[in-house]
Amino acid sequence: MEGVLHRPEKSDILNPESISNFLGKGENGITDFINMMGTNPLIGPNDERFGPRFPDMTEPYSLELRNLAKQTADELGIAYKEGVYMGFMGPCYETAAEIRAFAGMGADAVGMSTVPETMVCNYMGMKVLAVSCITNMATGIQTVKHSHARVLEIANQAGDTLCRWLGALIQKVEG
Repeated sequence: MEGVLHRPEKSDILNPESISNFLGKGENGITDFINMMGTNPLIGPNDERFGPRFPDMTEPYSLELRNLAKQTADELGIAYKEGVYMGFMGPCYETAAEIRAFAGMGADAVGMSTVPETMVCNYMGMKVLAVSCITNMATGIQTVKHSHARVLEIANQAGDTLCRWLGALIQKVEG
């Protein structure tokens, strides 16, 4: 399998918030996205050397890579679910009313990144796999207030599992 992999740095850890019963805390794959960020990284002059003016977003996340991610998670005994990710412009956590609206639009998780990167990678013809570590339940679902410190704590706890899974997945893709 040919592809380019971006090995995540600590700063790349996503902070999506689960907004349905479909996704819970843990490792999750993204099947599609809803862009509510208020912008698009492809706005402006287009350079056809990198990609077409209007890239296809029919399958923003490669089914082949998603299947491989699920297979790898299963082999390692890691719980894995998939859902639709909504990109939301931070830096504030969402309100309860926003979460209800997003759930009604079909979002399973909300976060402050991933969507622009996905658009650019698809524009450039790359196969994309996006995974996220769900770190907290959304406003209106959870009973405690958001705490960035708690989000980081949960992300750090999940780090070993996430690294083990992604390491095995990278070996399969590169192998």
